Amino acid sequence: MERTIFLVDGQSFYASAEKAARPDLRDQPVAVGDPERKGGIILAACPIAKSRGVTTASRVGEALGKCPELVVVRPRMQTYITLSLFISEIFSSFTDLVEPYSIDEQFLDVTGSVKYFGSPYEIARQIQERVLLSTGIWSRVGIGPTKILAKMATDNFAKKRPDGIFELNEDNIATDLWPLPIHQMFMVANRMTRHFKRMGINTIGDIARLDFGDFKTLMRRRMGRQSDIQAGYYWQTARGIDPSPVVTGIRSQIKNISHGKTLRWRLYTRLPDIEVVLLELVIEVCQRARRYGYQGRVVSVGAGETDGERSGGFGRQLTLPQPTSLTHEVAAAALKLFVTHWSGMPISHLSVTLSQLSDDNVFQLTLFEDRARIYSKERAIDDIKRRFGSTAIMRASSLLEAAVARERAEQIGGHYK
Repeated sequence: MERTIFLVDGQSFYASAEKAARPDLRDQPVAVGDPERKGGIILAACPIAKSRGVTTASRVGEALGKCPELVVVRPRMQTYITLSLFISEIFSSFTDLVEPYSIDEQFLDVTGSVKYFGSPYEIARQIQERVLLSTGIWSRVGIGPTKILAKMATDNFAKKRPDGIFELNEDNIATDLWPLPIHQMFMVANRMTRHFKRMGINTIGDIARLDFGDFKTLMRRRMGRQSDIQAGYYWQTARGIDPSPVVTGIRSQIKNISHGKTLRWRLYTRLPDIEVVLLELVIEVCQRARRYGYQGRVVSVGAGETDGERSGGFGRQLTLPQPTSLTHEVAAAALKLFVTHWSGMPISHLSVTLSQLSDDNVFQLTLFEDRARIYSKERAIDDIKRRFGSTAIMRASSLLEAAVARERAEQIGGHYK
């Protein structure tokens, strides 16, 4: 039986949430960002702001230059997460198959709901009304027999229609989707767009109408034999082929645990200051690894470097003698990697990753230190942080001016709660 799948997207989600919370902003251009940092980015802009030239990911100062009357509101990430979870509950009243795709986008499989709530269009209208009345946020709904088509229906059509609803299926995929420029196909960004155009592929239909063997040959000529998997993915996407189901919960085992931080590069020119942040990142990675019940054998460090004119960076990894999630062992490896590969330029971004994971219910003992005792100590610290907050117990180095842990404790995903 053909499935009926929705991709429901909250219009300008963060900005809409702020306007719903403050009726005085209803008719004003609103953007979400840090008003105190003109070099920070705009996370979301309402339709009024967008009509005046404000775009997502533009700088706050640039946005104010285009729209001087713009109201820039500081983000409240915990509020947005709470709203997203509440909207998920609304979706769950229509179907038990709800899969979050991002904080403002969710897939719904309503195949079995049609007999109870009406046609797909009627269900979409009911969802829009319920979400709008409950949160003040307008939703756009893409409908399709696959997740890929539902996603492209939302992004390319529903967002541009007054009713916010559009369906892509076998009847209209050739007339509506295939004439679109290739960059409007799902998962085709700037770099891939350039590759396609150099191959003479300008529209989605240019891929869809090709025999798969011919398309694979084109990809190989341009990108080598390793492009076969990509060729299969893009060819199926152009034709709307996607057998993946709408699922709830975690779909696969965690393959790595990482943590990163964007830094103000002018403040991180000395190794002692950078080392403070590196240690804090390691602490976070190891704490999460223990929470999930993992230890890792490969430590990776990534860094972005800049002096305001030149930019660079590196990403290197090191295999440890045995798997671990102990802070001092991972920190020693991370510091060794950084010192070995750092060019000396100021650091604009730093990240630490633990991979090649295994269960931590068995770990290697050594003759030179009591690893079992150290694990017990770190798990006790984890429990204190879990009960009383991440700042309840901290290393003394996190009180230094270069530290970022206290600031991050007040944030979610790098933005204020």
